[in-house]
Amino acid sequence: MEHLTKQTFLEKVFNYEKNQEWKFEGKLPCIIDFYADWCQPCKIVAPILEELAEEFKGKIDIYKVNTEQEVELASAFGIRSIPSMLFCPADGQPQMAVGALPKETLIQAINDVLLKDQKTEKEK
Repeated sequence: MEHLTKQTFLEKVFNYEKNQEWKFEGKLPCIIDFYADWCQPCKIVAPILEELAEEFKGKIDIYKVNTEQEVELASAFGIRSIPSMLFCPADGQPQMAVGALPKETLIQAINDVLLKDQKTEKEK
């Protein structure tokens, strides 16, 4: 699981310095976990995200952003409480989820927000 800096975020997710409107730069839909080392709920979510990164390998990317180190990134997205997760579909607007979500909820969000287009392809 890759930790993003502001620079890699601009390249792989969204270049907010260049674009006013949301424009996803990534190849695969992704989840960005905004966290901090001192945050207890973040520590609960971390192993779940590791598992999901394995289970959905090749379908989605999961990134982490340390809000202590990447203060500008966190404020650009108005992160007030952590963990906060940004779900970025390949097309369409990103959605933010706040709090330590259980694995089932995360899987549902991955399927509903990130992979919904792929499901409709199969159903055709």
